[in-house]
Amino acid sequence: MDNTHKLVIIVGSVREGRFGPVVAAWVAEQARLHGGFEVEVVDLAEFDVPLALPAVSPKAAGADYPRPAGLAGLTSALADADAFIVVTPEYNHSYPASLKAAIDWHFTQWTAKPVAFASYGGAAGGRHAVLHLENVLTELHAVTVRDGLVFPNYYTAWQDGRPLDPAAAGYAKTLLDQLTWWAAALHTARASAPYPA
Repeated sequence: MDNTHKLVIIVGSVREGRFGPVVAAWVAEQARLHGGFEVEVVDLAEFDVPLALPAVSPKAAGADYPRPAGLAGLTSALADADAFIVVTPEYNHSYPASLKAAIDWHFTQWTAKPVAFASYGGAAGGRHAVLHLENVLTELHAVTVRDGLVFPNYYTAWQDGRPLDPAAAGYAKTLLDQLTWWAAALHTARASAPYPA
């Protein structure tokens, strides 16, 4: 495959002792083996993402949105991406506040781009978090990919940085195949005409 499209894998949790970087590293490995993307892992813990937002929305302000200087690297990575995989845990049947804040500080960076999910948690494997994220990202005109990666009871289902389920790599390939298709289709569409947001 031609890896001309950029995939950003977002580590959504900043909680102390989080498992997200382990999942993200494995997902990044699968993406590099797949060959459909140039891969970058973006860890929200490396940015100071404020929870308080300006009075004006990023949709209304556009390019003039007043983002803190500490978000410049995150904003640039999101803007340059052709596709995303969001790695999220499930906290109280939803996703982390750090991830919501990172999403809310941006708008056009998500528009007409595909987003897939790798979730982990207890018995539900983070599915509740993904359902909430699908609603939020659809509102921002992103395209959510149907097939995702779900890791229930991750604390017993992983060993040495890898999922114990032998089918996990196959699930990852399905996700990446769909994400590659959407990334190419939407990249072409964005290049040919402005998205009517």
